[in-house]
Order: sequence, then C-alpha cells, then structure tokens
Amino acid sequence: MKLRKLKLKDAPYMLEWMHDDSVVHDLNKNFSVMTIDDCNAFINNSVNENHIHMAIVDDEDQYMGTVSLKKINYEKKTAEFGITIRSVAMRKGYSIFAMRGMLGYAYQHGIQKVFWCVSPRNERALKFYDKNSFQKVSFKKIGSDVGYPEDKIKEFVWYQDGVSI
Repeated sequence: MKLRKLKLKDAPYMLEWMHDDSVVHDLNKNFSVMTIDDCNAFINNSVNENHIHMAIVDDEDQYMGTVSLKKINYEKKTAEFGITIRSVAMRKGYSIFAMRGMLGYAYQHGIQKVFWCVSPRNERALKFYDKNSFQKVSFKKIGSDVGYPEDKIKEFVWYQDGVSI
C-alpha cells in the first residue's frame, strides 16, 4: 500500500466506486451522475493551494481509493479530511493506512487541526472512525473553521484530529 498522486489511469476505478451503490449510498453527493470526463477533470485538478487529493494504491499500483485534504487554510492551520475507497479495498487496511498517511502529511506541512464530517446514516464510516479512536466533536467546537453554514454543520457527525481542539 502507498499514497501517490492521482493519474489519469485511475479514472475508470474512480468511476467504479462512484457508481457502486454499496460505496456511495450514505454519502452526501449524487455520484451516479458522474462520468469518466468528470473523473479526468478531478484528477487534473487534484493538487492546488486549497486541496490535495491522493490515490491510495496497492502494491501493483492499482487505484483503491482517494484520500484528501480540502479547504486547506494555512493561516488558521486547518483542513478538511475526506476519503473514499472502492468496495474491493474495504476491510483490508487501506482506509486507516491512508488516513494516517494523509494526517501525517498535514502535520508535516503545518496544519494543526484536521476535521471531517459523516452523515449520521453512514454507519460503516461511523463504526470505522469510532473503532480507530478518532474524536467526535460538537459543531460548536468546529465553529468557523469549517466554513459551512450552521444548519449544514448540525446535520453531520463531526470528527477532529489535531493538536488544538
């Protein structure tokens, strides 16, 4: 397992998870409308000063998922975390490997607080984060760091990792 920059060869595998209901049914975006062109555009814009999206790959360099830091704010030293993996990669250690790797990358680059949200319907993700001892936080603690309207913040279960809580 390793993390690397996204490549155009990853697009068909990315589209696979986007159209796999077992992966996306509890996510807050309609991925079923995405096309291969959408995947290619995402890959071509996968790194800039506001976000970084990396591929999670197996030992043969086959794409297993995407791990991200979004809404990077170097002034506030915050970022939003995101991860999605293909169903074939679930329960094989890819998610925790990628999380640890991306959180390590964040802290090496001066980001001190990383947060993410989960739909309360997404029981698989909630169990994963709880099992791995990530800290749930109230939307009041997240505050203005997330840049979402308060009604959107309240809708999700929020987690935070970092040195300043």
